[in-house]
Amino acid sequence: MDFSKDSLPMGLTKVEKKTKSAKILVIDDEAEITEIIETFLKDAGYQVLIENSSVMGIERAKNFKPDLILLDIMMPFMDGYEVCDELKKNKETENIPVIFLTGKDAKSDEGRSFKVGGDMYIKKPFSCDRLLEIVRIVLMSMSK
Repeated sequence: MDFSKDSLPMGLTKVEKKTKSAKILVIDDEAEITEIIETFLKDAGYQVLIENSSVMGIERAKNFKPDLILLDIMMPFMDGYEVCDELKKNKETENIPVIFLTGKDAKSDEGRSFKVGGDMYIKKPFSCDRLLEIVRIVLMSMSK
């Protein structure tokens, strides 16, 4: 993954400033990945909570009330599709945008991500700058 921060914009609009303080929940069973994402997003000004359990991720979403969820697809016990489906069925979490993170490459996976309520789909490996760009786009679209 790319750790450079030189793509961060200098001038921010009001919507961008509002989204800079957003709360993001990262649900991925790979601790190394969640730590990298957490560090990068915190350095970019976001409040970040990580969860390495899909089941606990649902509870964290209810309690933390994030503005955005980054969700891995391939996890033990419950995969990301099941987690997203549960989140979208719950009144407390149904409107939280979800960005799927996955190492899977099949077009059917991308389609299924949107079918269960995902807002975006990012294939691993990805650069942190690309992730940050997508996070900003999704947060700005939700702020309008």
